Amino acid sequence: MRYAFIKTLAHIAARNPRVMLLTGDLGFTVFEGFRGRFPKQFINVGVAEQNMMGVAAGLALSGKIVVAYSIATFASMRPFEQIRNDIASHNASVVVVGTGAGLSYGHASITHHAIEDIAIMRTIPGMTILCPGDPVEASWATRQAIKLRRPVYLRLGMKGEPSLYTRKPNLTIGSGSILAKGKTVALVATGNIVGNALAATHLLQKNHIHPTVVSMHTIKPFDEKLVRTLAASHRLIVTVEEHNVIGGLGSAVAEVLAQTKNPKAQLLRLGIPDRFVFEKGSQQYLRGIVGLSPEKIAKTIYGTFSHSSRT
Repeated sequence: MRYAFIKTLAHIAARNPRVMLLTGDLGFTVFEGFRGRFPKQFINVGVAEQNMMGVAAGLALSGKIVVAYSIATFASMRPFEQIRNDIASHNASVVVVGTGAGLSYGHASITHHAIEDIAIMRTIPGMTILCPGDPVEASWATRQAIKLRRPVYLRLGMKGEPSLYTRKPNLTIGSGSILAKGKTVALVATGNIVGNALAATHLLQKNHIHPTVVSMHTIKPFDEKLVRTLAASHRLIVTVEEHNVIGGLGSAVAEVLAQTKNPKAQLLRLGIPDRFVFEKGSQQYLRGIVGLSPEKIAKTIYGTFSHSSRT
């Protein structure tokens, strides 16, 4: 996703000299090409994310279109006050990019686990939140974030995310992307875990469960209409996110269902339990620990579906 992001941003910056990229001393092996081509549109602010957001706000209010990049934990939690007060309250044209979503930095322990960032950003008035699931969505989200000219949080994985599409999709901010149409069970996933959710459906199909699969690439504004449609046509909605189960995608779906009259569907939220993940290892290893491997996603859904079918 990172490479799709910077490739797209470089294409935009070549056409618009007002576009600027700020980094908190990150992006090595990724940003060298951008920095070489556009030295006047690139600033390494250093390990100072709070200052970076203030600089970003000042540049934006001076007419620049600013992209501020850091690891997702440092891009969201450390400078939260500056994002809220300096950027959001002024409706400044700043795209805050958080890379390494979820457990991407598995070996670096909890300081680098971005498992609260969606919840935090959802609370900021006027903040758009984009969580692409693959490089295609990442490139699209980068273009759309720049076009909005307002505060955006763009949540990226790192690298190696599988492609979700075999042909160019028609994506729209605020509307989920339906990857597969099924019945009875609907999987709604967001961000870099969508690939695992899609892989889980292939396992479920062996047990004669053919889910609908949605990539919810936009968390705010949220596709409430789609959730209500799924709730009316499916018996079980499953949310899948590499984020704390509190405050993210699952909570957003629950909020919609709570305001829906007599929803047909039961809700199952899959994500990171409400605990710190102190174990260390690869992202794939940690996903298995917290139940987000394709096999464990499928097993949990099958067990829940089978139980609900008997009751």
